[in-house]
Amino acid sequence: MPDDTSTMSPTITSMIRLDHMHVLAAFHRYHATSPWWRKRAIVNSTCAALEIHAQLEEEIFYPALAAVIVDDPALSKSRPEHDEMRTTIGRLRTMGPENAAFDGLFHQLIREVIHHVADEETVLLPAAERALTSELRSLGAKMARRRLQLLGERPREIAVNTAGTFPLATLLIGSLAVLGITHCLPKSRRLRRDTD
Repeated sequence: MPDDTSTMSPTITSMIRLDHMHVLAAFHRYHATSPWWRKRAIVNSTCAALEIHAQLEEEIFYPALAAVIVDDPALSKSRPEHDEMRTTIGRLRTMGPENAAFDGLFHQLIREVIHHVADEETVLLPAAERALTSELRSLGAKMARRRLQLLGERPREIAVNTAGTFPLATLLIGSLAVLGITHCLPKSRRLRRDTD
């Protein structure tokens, strides 16, 4: 019997599609002419998102799909494609953006991911929507809970990479936060600070 949160959760297939869109958008933010620190932040952020996504699929989505669809070639090659992606991510993490091979290796990762996403979007997700209809929301809720656990293991990494990926937005949000905090201080503290 599903709990209340699973009836309000997006389906697991919707969540996977959103992950795909997030990563593809990150790929579009990467430019060979970007400063090294932004390249590093985009790559680190993208790699972390891909690692979490792959782990979620392997722990939750693939086992649920394998239980109802036997010997599917697209499903069979999904884990090896994740392993290939992890190998490329490992290589990226051992070099910096100043390395001449960095851009090419990131573009290799882009090609690997786009190929994998195409298989999932055209074969696996439609198959799951046919075969797992009654379970899609409960699996989505399970994936959301697990994602929060995995994100909780990397808060600093995620914050630093997000700031580097979106520097102007981070500056704006930080400025607004400081203004908000200043505005929320008791008037007596603000006056005292202004007279000092």
